[in-house]
Amino acid sequence: MNNQANVMIPQHVIEDATEWAIMHGVAFRQADNTARHCPFSIAPMTMKREVYEHLRKVTPLITKLISNLSEDHDYLQSSLQDMAKADPFFGRLLALHQQAHYDKKQGNTDKRLNPARTPLLLMRTDFMDDREHGAKVIEFNGIAAGMAPFGQRATEFHAFMTNQWPAVYRTWSEAASKNSPATPAENQGLEQLAYGIAQAAKKVQATFTADTPQSKPTFLMVIQDNEDNVYDQHLLEIALQKKGLRTVRRTFEQLSTQLATGDNQRLMLEGVGAIDVVYLRAGYQYSDYYSPKRNESVCCQTLSQTRLFIEQHHVAMNATIGQQLATSKTIQMLLTIMPAEDYLRWGLTLEEALLVKSLLAEMKPVNDNTITWFNTQADKQQWVLKNQGEGGGHCIFGDDISDKLNQLNPTEYDAWALMLRLHPHERETPTIAVRDGQQTQIDDLVSEIGLFTAYYNGEPVTEYEGYAGYLIRSKPASENEAGIHSGKGILDSLALID
Repeated sequence: MNNQANVMIPQHVIEDATEWAIMHGVAFRQADNTARHCPFSIAPMTMKREVYEHLRKVTPLITKLISNLSEDHDYLQSSLQDMAKADPFFGRLLALHQQAHYDKKQGNTDKRLNPARTPLLLMRTDFMDDREHGAKVIEFNGIAAGMAPFGQRATEFHAFMTNQWPAVYRTWSEAASKNSPATPAENQGLEQLAYGIAQAAKKVQATFTADTPQSKPTFLMVIQDNEDNVYDQHLLEIALQKKGLRTVRRTFEQLSTQLATGDNQRLMLEGVGAIDVVYLRAGYQYSDYYSPKRNESVCCQTLSQTRLFIEQHHVAMNATIGQQLATSKTIQMLLTIMPAEDYLRWGLTLEEALLVKSLLAEMKPVNDNTITWFNTQADKQQWVLKNQGEGGGHCIFGDDISDKLNQLNPTEYDAWALMLRLHPHERETPTIAVRDGQQTQIDDLVSEIGLFTAYYNGEPVTEYEGYAGYLIRSKPASENEAGIHSGKGILDSLALID
């Protein structure tokens, strides 16, 4: 990375760019209620059109697989028992799943229950285009899979730069440096996610109001206390409001005293009325259920039961407990290990199964055998050690993997998995990253692409057969964490080359 003094974009252009970001909601809220823009690139990454089109074709099949797997409750219970013992948070999730789907009052034989909620899978599947292996899945995100609005805004921002500051854009454009014609990849992430949610909301409401005048369908976003990533969330709410929905926001703490059951198992929110869609932007970590003012003998009991209460009502729900379990690292690992033919259990054809399987990077369980193999034979730089955590900062790389593996108690093994480390192509052209109003030249930028999909009750629910736009996050190759919110990542967009 070069010194900032070497960067040659005039400061008034940087100010124009950062003001565009703030004006269009591409920002984080700070503690004093001011806003700071998200870090961003000044020009997009490039990808071969055939690679992008392949990802766009296969990603909805991945969502179809996960959607059906998430409703295979017996498989989730049997496959995740060991992991749940090793990871206390997933132990709680699996217990909630048991409460939701099985009646333990029937003696020794579980009787299946059918919770009222209808699954709405709003998923982001993250990929890297590896130099050797091609594009491969990094992870599935089935709960709180945000930043579709920011993804669309990044595409719009680069269009703004093309029109407003064409000379600056061309200087830092990878496509221009190659003299390669490039086409911006269309990105309707915000609009298509809102479209899918609105379709689900209207379908739920219609089951209750078929013979009566309809009020506005109502969307509930469950948020974290003191949330700073509010603008990405508000952009989605505004898009939903434009589609005729009413939107409300609550924390689990607030919901624990404000929810009730209406007629026909309708979910009712105090002061609002009936709820049609529930979208969790919280609930992917233990702290989201922790209430310091409650003196609970079992940590997080009340607020996790609040989540279960929601799932027992007639709402379109994302994420269901099953969806969160189905997008865990352990299920991802099991899918990489099993033959593609096994995917047919979840509604895929063999051709579809083989396409999905081809995008999954190799993973290995952590046990005595793999630890011995890793310490004595593996190329340590070619692997990543992952736990079940969401939200960034949960991966261990290189020589640190051996240290961590040797520290683990055998009872903790099943909470972890080894995954082939992906090494994407570095951008051939230096790039300007803008963070906190300051520009920095980056010479080794690499990117990951997250493709959004939306399925309601097992069927695609966007105008593009389930596909719902993309999010590009880029980072220096020397950095491990690519998160915009929690890492060294910057917002980016995508230009396609032939």
